[in-house]
Amino acid sequence: MLNTNNILVTNTELIDLWLHGKSANTVDGYRRYAERFLTSVGNKPMSEVTLMDFQLWEMSLKCSDNSKRVAVGAIKSLFSFAFELGVISSNLGILVKSPSAKNRLAERILTEEEVHSVINNATTQRDRVIIRLLYFAGLRVSELCALKWRDLKDRKDGGGQITVFGKGDKTRAVLVGKGIWREINDLKDYAGKNDPVFVSREGGHLHRSMVFLIVKNAAKSAGLEGNVSPHWLRHSHASHSLDRGAPIHLLQKTLGHSSVSITEMYLHAKPTDSSGLYLPDDS
Repeated sequence: MLNTNNILVTNTELIDLWLHGKSANTVDGYRRYAERFLTSVGNKPMSEVTLMDFQLWEMSLKCSDNSKRVAVGAIKSLFSFAFELGVISSNLGILVKSPSAKNRLAERILTEEEVHSVINNATTQRDRVIIRLLYFAGLRVSELCALKWRDLKDRKDGGGQITVFGKGDKTRAVLVGKGIWREINDLKDYAGKNDPVFVSREGGHLHRSMVFLIVKNAAKSAGLEGNVSPHWLRHSHASHSLDRGAPIHLLQKTLGHSSVSITEMYLHAKPTDSSGLYLPDDS
């Protein structure tokens, strides 16, 4: 147990305090990182964890650079919280540098033809709607899985409005056109307003892991290479919208980005011009 201001705190209690108030997806991911880290150091109290423990754990990570950066960032956050709470006397996390990761955004943007191929390779009508909605609404997986029928509203033009509950408990409205709106409503049948739009076999909300599998299988059937995920469809939505003239501030609002600087990364992912094109190349 850990002693902070005469209060005994176990590692489990510390993690619960650290994750309190965070989104469900953040809680799931960060708890997994924290538990794996503590297991790697023999589940010793945080006050006994050394800098070498942290460094050896980081070296043992067998994953992509991006995944490693997220994992190390999570544990650095845990150390910072433990220090602020008084559980540890010094924040060793500041001595560990988060690994840099190559920006591979451009590799995760599909062409419009590839997106339509993924859609057309969905095996069921529900799966087709899921893929179309991820693309046309630019939703995150967690946002799509959490949808209830009460979050959907008809518009006079035949399209629809979706109320989305995103990161940081922020709510936004996303508009979709007639085609996808009609397909969504074809799934409703006798569902009530508080029922999930996308239902699991158990009857509750569809789990995000199932959405990943749906997209992966459709992409594989379409002959696409790479680990195509639902977020690739969100990236593609952003890139294609900008290519077709959508204002960047509108895209920011649709995607639920906290800052337009985040949205601007799509402007640089697929540049339309470069100084090298101005040089003569007659070969």
